[in-house]
Amino acid sequence: MILWPLLAPAAHASPAKIPIRVVVVTTFEIGKDTGDVPGEFQNWVTRLPLDRTLPFPEGNRALRYNATKHVLGIVTGSGSVNAASSIMALGLDPRFDLTHAYWIIAGIAGIDPAHGSVGSAAWADYVVDRDLTHEIDAREIPPGWSTGLIPLGRSKPYEQPVPGPGIYSPNVYRLDAGLTDWAYKLTANVKLDDTADLKGIRAHYHQAEAVKPPQVVKGDEVSAMNWWVGTIMTKTAEDWMAYWTRGKGVMTTTAMEDSGVLNSLRMLSKTGRVDEHRALVLRTASNYSAPGDGDTAAGLIAAESSDDTATHLSAFIPSLEAAYRVGSVVVDELSTHWDRYRDHAPSAP
Repeated sequence: MILWPLLAPAAHASPAKIPIRVVVVTTFEIGKDTGDVPGEFQNWVTRLPLDRTLPFPEGNRALRYNATKHVLGIVTGSGSVNAASSIMALGLDPRFDLTHAYWIIAGIAGIDPAHGSVGSAAWADYVVDRDLTHEIDAREIPPGWSTGLIPLGRSKPYEQPVPGPGIYSPNVYRLDAGLTDWAYKLTANVKLDDTADLKGIRAHYHQAEAVKPPQVVKGDEVSAMNWWVGTIMTKTAEDWMAYWTRGKGVMTTTAMEDSGVLNSLRMLSKTGRVDEHRALVLRTASNYSAPGDGDTAAGLIAAESSDDTATHLSAFIPSLEAAYRVGSVVVDELSTHWDRYRDHAPSAP
């Protein structure tokens, strides 16, 4: 009886948390996790593999886990709202120890033909949020303005000074440069497929980068909930990136979720549950963001938006393959050599 008060807490102790080394963040899956038309998640599930299923009722779908590598996979759902909610739910999940985890966003994207080609993979230093804006309809843009997008807190496009932290921020996320450089150098020579279909797509473009075979590059991302296309909007995204990064970023890819993911990691990092500086953004090009020679923005969106499964995207399957082929090199390196990377994040010299 004397020992009972001492033993009782142990009898009701919480189970040990599952230590996670890497979280693979994807944004959508079309059907099942295996055996049908793939989305962003399926290659990771079948090839890494992520062979254990863990319930995740708070999220978009069940988590997948590799207990040997200590790698966790999540599908956030499309758009920054779904992504932010899913990552916050995972960060607060009491089952997992995420304090040392690396986060690799591995998803498909549009690519600026001035800075890359379809089927390529781009590691980002910067992610800029394009949703936090004033916007004027194109039919009411004043003469002399290049866009109807205006930074919140400003009265015209690209007005100086660039807004600092405030009620509308963050507008730009700067990833850890050393970690991003390390991931890029580790994967720069990964061979990516160049198919007849990809060559046919590139034949409609004249830009020097757009006509190159798929390759691993460094390039930054504009993140927005609306799926925009066109030469003018691509130029606006280039200018938006330059504005918010003060000329340091180069707009290369366009995606929908990453500002949400990174903002949740930023907030969770304040609690010590995660380390926001261990995030990597890898986006692979499933389509161009601007039309080719002789085409129009309307023609491009018609060609790329025939249904809601994403399988119509011109370089869909190669972009999925590139995301896994490049991203898995980093995941394997981090998880296999955990003694090296647990307490010290890698950084390129």
